[in-house]
Amino acid sequence: MRAGNDRRNRWRGLLGLALTTLFLAGCASRPEGALTPVAADPAAASSVDMLVATTRAADPTPGVFFNGERGSGLSLANIVISIPNNRPIGQVEWPRQVPGNPARDFVATSVTPVKTADISKWFTKRNGKARPVLIFVHGFNTPFDASVFRFAQIVHDSNEQAAPVLFSWPSRGRVLDYNYDRESANFSRSDLAFVIRAAARSPNVSSVTVMAHSMGGWVAVEALRQIALQDGRIPAKVSNVILASPDLDVDVFRRQMQEIGPKRPHITIFVSSNDRALRVSRLLSGGVTRVGAVDLTREPYLSQFEKTNDVTVIDLSALSNGDRLNHSKFATSPEIVQLLGGRMAAGQLISDADAPAAQIGATAQGAGQTIGSVAGVVLSAPVMIFGGIARQ
Repeated sequence: MRAGNDRRNRWRGLLGLALTTLFLAGCASRPEGALTPVAADPAAASSVDMLVATTRAADPTPGVFFNGERGSGLSLANIVISIPNNRPIGQVEWPRQVPGNPARDFVATSVTPVKTADISKWFTKRNGKARPVLIFVHGFNTPFDASVFRFAQIVHDSNEQAAPVLFSWPSRGRVLDYNYDRESANFSRSDLAFVIRAAARSPNVSSVTVMAHSMGGWVAVEALRQIALQDGRIPAKVSNVILASPDLDVDVFRRQMQEIGPKRPHITIFVSSNDRALRVSRLLSGGVTRVGAVDLTREPYLSQFEKTNDVTVIDLSALSNGDRLNHSKFATSPEIVQLLGGRMAAGQLISDADAPAAQIGATAQGAGQTIGSVAGVVLSAPVMIFGGIARQ
């Protein structure tokens, strides 16, 4: 009896410590109304013009637009974000006060509502030949303004040429609302499926890449699963899915892949065995390993991860630059951001042959090495996983 109590107390202590660490690491002083539109300054900044689709509730507070509660349906807006020049790659410069200064801060220069029935017109307005679309789904503990700024940073820093679409689901942006966020992810999957279908059906779209972070991976995979079950397959234009640090139960993910079926897009997964946020998620989920925290050097994963044709895992554990939780390396690491823009966001895959050639010009902070040499432990010979879900 005493041993059982000791185990429960130890588990509670670990959970409390993990939540405290996650809370302190995520704390930052950010002004309310950071999306208050300001005049653009083309001489001091560049811009990212994105479509935002959200299932959040509208908020009348100036510069907020949407909060963390669940809305009554899907809302759309065309948002233009100004990004200052001479800024470190991977970093979001939050305004110190509202309104922000485009010469030094991330600011909105335009926020225009779009009718849901007019979503196809947004893709059509992109004049010229058909172009790819990149749909990004943010993760847990992410307020609306943070999701907009982070996606703008990824698009800008990767020099991504695809039309950017943000899917922002109702996250309250508070660590202790983990369960609420998880249910909000379930709440939003049908609306993401609608956005994916709309992009794939547009004659002005050549291909669709879906990129999701953390708990957003659940929304993305569930939306794709729903499309496959309802339509018989994923649209052929949806050629690439990127899951960065996905907060997904490894057994559930394997089952989701089976139910999506053999005609699915290529899936690339960024994992990091030292992801501190996913350690907390594992505790909250009864000790079940999260896909984004798989340690490729340990059993049972080492023997299970066999070559297939449709899932690639890239281990980022050796990268030391990024956020303090090691949970957002895909966005905060200059090497990975630029690699994304150069390869995968364009629907291309990474192989071990790319590693020595990936001399992007950035250096791994604190290591004094280019990504070409770091790649020996980070990107070389990507491991293909889930042999049981191979194409048939």
